[in-house]
Amino acid sequence: MDGSTGLELRHLRCLVAIVDTGSFTDAAIEQGVSQASVSRTLLALERILGVQLLHRTSRTVSPTTAGVEVLARARHMLADADELVRQATTGHTRLRIGHAWSAMGRHTAEFQRRWRDRYPDVELHLIRHNTPTGGLAEGLCDMAVIRTAIDTRRHAHALVGHERRYVALASDDPWARRRGIRLSEIRERTLVVDRRTGTTTLDLWPEGAGPDVEYIQDVDDWLAAIATGRCVGITPQSTATQYRRDGIAYRLLRDTEPVPVHLIWPQQSPHPATHAAVALLADLYREDARSPRA
Repeated sequence: MDGSTGLELRHLRCLVAIVDTGSFTDAAIEQGVSQASVSRTLLALERILGVQLLHRTSRTVSPTTAGVEVLARARHMLADADELVRQATTGHTRLRIGHAWSAMGRHTAEFQRRWRDRYPDVELHLIRHNTPTGGLAEGLCDMAVIRTAIDTRRHAHALVGHERRYVALASDDPWARRRGIRLSEIRERTLVVDRRTGTTTLDLWPEGAGPDVEYIQDVDDWLAAIATGRCVGITPQSTATQYRRDGIAYRLLRDTEPVPVHLIWPQQSPHPATHAAVALLADLYREDARSPRA
């Protein structure tokens, strides 16, 4: 609190305790101090603020008009202070990994299982944020899984693997009867693209040779447009794993380069578990690349 006023959190906690318990005696018991100490703390608060905060009788305690307003502000300030302490003391016991679409794809469940086994003291949270950095630039996570271009000036990064591209199409589309589709064939169709967080751009084709495009803003809108049959989509393998839907089929897209998968994190003050997360996810992609099904 501002030292120039003498106001401290203990003053506010005392006020809240008196009102919530209904008496000075019970407030003293709750706070583990004497009743005289509670009285002195409240009087100090009233002197600091220059207003009377409570009506006192032999049986009841109730806030004055000014007390009601101060009490409301006190509750907010104490809640903010408690949250600050919670974040400061638990920040390194929780790792938040953001993603825009599909987390670690088919590695997601295994990543969570191995993390829980190896690092039981660091709680893992996978969170979807519909932003180009999966919530990292907005301060919503500690690191993020990214399959698009990276701003290396702002974020540290590590390449953890690659994913093949797939075509997403309506399950009753004639192409759904095939095992694979060539990139050149997509020019016959309308391609649905999320230009904010998606991995597909018209750079896959020579200039002027790409398909017609319909733009959307979110993976759910992307799936809805494809399910109608009027559009197809191109996406990494992780989407095909994470977003299995009735009415949607995924088929391998041939003759294209795979999509690089990166983990990114802040250049300054990275989470202590950052390199453990990088190593674990890189191991999973490496194991996958060596498996017969890769």
